[in-house]
Amino acid sequence: MTGFETIIYEKCDGIARVILNRPKVLNRYNIKMRDEMYEVLSAIRDDPEVEVVIFSGAGERAFCVGADLSEFGTAPSPVIARQVRWERDVWGLLDSLKQPLIAALHGYVLGSGVEIALFCDIRIASVDAVFGMPEVALGMIPAAGGSQTLPRTIGVGRALQLLLDCEYIDSEEALRIGLVNKVVSREELLSVAETMAKDIKAKDGAAVRYAKEAVKRGRDLPLEQGMALERGIARILRTTVGNRARVNDAALM
Repeated sequence: MTGFETIIYEKCDGIARVILNRPKVLNRYNIKMRDEMYEVLSAIRDDPEVEVVIFSGAGERAFCVGADLSEFGTAPSPVIARQVRWERDVWGLLDSLKQPLIAALHGYVLGSGVEIALFCDIRIASVDAVFGMPEVALGMIPAAGGSQTLPRTIGVGRALQLLLDCEYIDSEEALRIGLVNKVVSREELLSVAETMAKDIKAKDGAAVRYAKEAVKRGRDLPLEQGMALERGIARILRTTVGNRARVNDAALM
């Protein structure tokens, strides 16, 4: 897939790379990026060759600093402007992807930049990363799931502090509270993400996807129901593995 203005999409050996590509404006998320993201994510969803996805940002200064409201100069208010931007459910599509998603985060990660990262399964940050949710200071609230995904990731109290106080935190604090999984040097960021993607890709693909599904579907269930869900998914996986083994055995005859 080529010809995008705000995104670079690459695919090699089962690993897809989605690069936010508006570095002159710190990869602000605008309508064009929304439309191109929707197209790319739809393609990833339907592509059996894609086993792992890495999200990153172009340029040296930021992964993404949030919504670009400048393109709505004639809009009556930022709130109305944001409503226009969310007509396509990019966020629901992102959340529905079965493949493991890895976010490689550097520089400023603000607003919808944090929200994109929260929809990823694993978040790796460089030491220079700075995180923040500035919406309330602008008279708004997060509009891409931040008020829901953030407390599920770092807990209600810490999430409310970030959302209400609009404080910025560095990568070490993000690691301490569980917002990111790992902190590495800026130079290592993409290579660490790619190594992790290759390690995941080397595992059984069905097992990887079912493990992700079990965690996502069970995270808000009571433990007893979650355990039942896990048993059911494990049975499906065993059946899948058994069927694949029979097909492979038949191919050898």
